[in-house]
Amino acid sequence: MLLKELTERSPMRVFENSIHGGLGAGNLGVVVALHGMGKTAFLVDIALDDLLRGRKVLHVTIGRTIEHVREYYVEIFHDLAQATELESAAEIRREIESHRHIKSYLKDTFTVEHLRAHIAMLREAMGFVPVAIVIDGYDFEAATAASMRELREIAENLKCEIWMAAHTHRSDPRDKHGIPEPVAHLTSELAVIVHMAHDGKAVNLRVLKDHDNPDVSTWRSRSTRRRCSCAKKARKKGSVPLSAYLTISTSSSSKMSVAPAGISPFARSPYASSGGQ
Repeated sequence: MLLKELTERSPMRVFENSIHGGLGAGNLGVVVALHGMGKTAFLVDIALDDLLRGRKVLHVTIGRTIEHVREYYVEIFHDLAQATELESAAEIRREIESHRHIKSYLKDTFTVEHLRAHIAMLREAMGFVPVAIVIDGYDFEAATAASMRELREIAENLKCEIWMAAHTHRSDPRDKHGIPEPVAHLTSELAVIVHMAHDGKAVNLRVLKDHDNPDVSTWRSRSTRRRCSCAKKARKKGSVPLSAYLTISTSSSSKMSVAPAGISPFARSPYASSGGQ
């Protein structure tokens, strides 16, 4: 498969449509889930989709090493390229790595001011201006509406999207929309909130907040990967990353479904013959 075909038929286009065109520049999006559900892999999937389209991405990790994050990209791209028989995969991998910058912070050392300074350094020293920033490991327990506004200001100034991940617990209270703490009290500052949960058979993705759209209850995607917390473990089980195998149901129920693990989604996808959406 050619890169152009891959990006046009990517299930991430379906995800974007499910949230009315995507997160959008100047906005904050959060994926919430229990520990080990696959939040990091989800963020990497989103970042990789931008990178495959030639866009620059800043990946901020808190409490993990750069090498640990890089391994996610290597493994997920390997699975994606293999599942889709991507042409010129080695060349494409080198290209996307040139558009990606990974910044690691020790726990308790990350601040919005430090991030702002690092972004300024990247712009001045390297001419690197990201269109997307992913932040993994952010401490939402200590987050405030003011800190979210500061991050949103960065997104607005750069005209970029910022995706983050929040760790939840089964005992966390939820608001009337089903949004759990520690993000429920921050919803006014967040444009999109996606929830990941395991139903005993698969990992489900459900949109809890979609900008100002009041009807989000029916949007759902299903991943056959039982554990997404480590891309390498997922590959050993014969599965492929979310961005590689999501297919979309065209039924009126507006639900997303997935091809079985180990089967290229494009062999069964409704876009396989239509050439994309």
